[in-house]
Amino acid sequence: MSDMKVQMQQRYPNLITWIIFLVTLGVVLLNVASVVFPALVLRSLGGFEDHLGVKPYEPGIFTYPFLVANFIVFGLGILHLKKKLPTIIAKPIRFIFNFEVSRPVAFLIITLLIGIYLSFSVSELYDGKFDADYYERARSWLENFSITDYSQAGLGYHLGLFLMSSSMKIFGSYKVIPLIASTSLLLLTYFITSDIAKKRFAGIVAMVIVLQSGIFLMYDTSVAYPNFWILFYLLSLYLICKKWPLSPVSYISSMLSKALSAIFFPTTLFFIYRSSISRKKKIRAAISYGAVAVLGLAVWLAVGSTKILGISEFDSHKFVGGLTSFYTSFRLDGLVLIFLLPLIVGLFVVARKRIMHADSMMFLITIMLLAGPFYVALTGGANVPYRFIPLVVFFAIGVGLLLSRPKEDPVKSSSEL
Repeated sequence: MSDMKVQMQQRYPNLITWIIFLVTLGVVLLNVASVVFPALVLRSLGGFEDHLGVKPYEPGIFTYPFLVANFIVFGLGILHLKKKLPTIIAKPIRFIFNFEVSRPVAFLIITLLIGIYLSFSVSELYDGKFDADYYERARSWLENFSITDYSQAGLGYHLGLFLMSSSMKIFGSYKVIPLIASTSLLLLTYFITSDIAKKRFAGIVAMVIVLQSGIFLMYDTSVAYPNFWILFYLLSLYLICKKWPLSPVSYISSMLSKALSAIFFPTTLFFIYRSSISRKKKIRAAISYGAVAVLGLAVWLAVGSTKILGISEFDSHKFVGGLTSFYTSFRLDGLVLIFLLPLIVGLFVVARKRIMHADSMMFLITIMLLAGPFYVALTGGANVPYRFIPLVVFFAIGVGLLLSRPKEDPVKSSSEL
């Protein structure tokens, strides 16, 4: 009976993976539609008769690069899966997918990349330049910060303010600890990717993708928009597989750095479900996160939702407008803009080959693409590009997972034995 059950699981696509893929594909198509036709979503779904005089099917500057790049990628992908690629192309592709580096080489490459990154970023620490929002709100929060008082910025920024305040006291600059956090985010991207993909080369590729991101480099030393929240959240995912009792602590730290991290709660539960830890540990981890949810709800009721996120009435027009923020935010980050759609299809393909957490990355990307539109629709705020830094990280990890090797088929293995 158990052998038959395993065979059924191997022969038929996982229903959950199919559902996640179809939902993710729909959300991604809505977002990338603005890449091809910048005014299409606003004119079709937003109810705007005239959007800055732009016709709904008027192409944008990324239209032809997007179409050409996606045509090439999908064409090569289909030929690769059907094993009809010319040898001159298939051989380099097989080499890339099978390529791996030793631990000493990986350490040398990572050290070199971090060294180059810091050599360019260190000059920003004491240059006296800050984001516009630093002068509008962050400076007053930091100057009046008290560890026992969160009335200034709210509980959702308290830990971040504490870390930056400590940075000023220890190093004489608010930017030092944010830079340390950004550097740690690069390293953590490597470790979580290499751990899931079981391949050091995949971790290096993911790290390079984050490092080249214009959005990441724009906010890596930001005082108004530090990367604490995504660092702590990514660490919480990594700890699920390593030291799960510490994972909820890191997740709470993420929410105390930015309350928006609460949107990751369902993806965390799914990540636990898909992880390779024992069933007993999964149950315990899920219960611990349930306790976090209860605690968060208690704080929500005690403090009030308006003091945490400033939630107001839902605005459908702003929600549709938020769907176009993907295009406007990634105009200087073409890698994600052009290749997000092929990545989603690729993750679905490798998820069916039982690559761990490929569908988890699809789920996380979906949440990030929907977070911005829902945020602006509920709060009336702007969808600032820094909110897409988690998307850059998840995109990078997803690319790394494409370089994974599929797990050995247990049915085949048992028959061979």
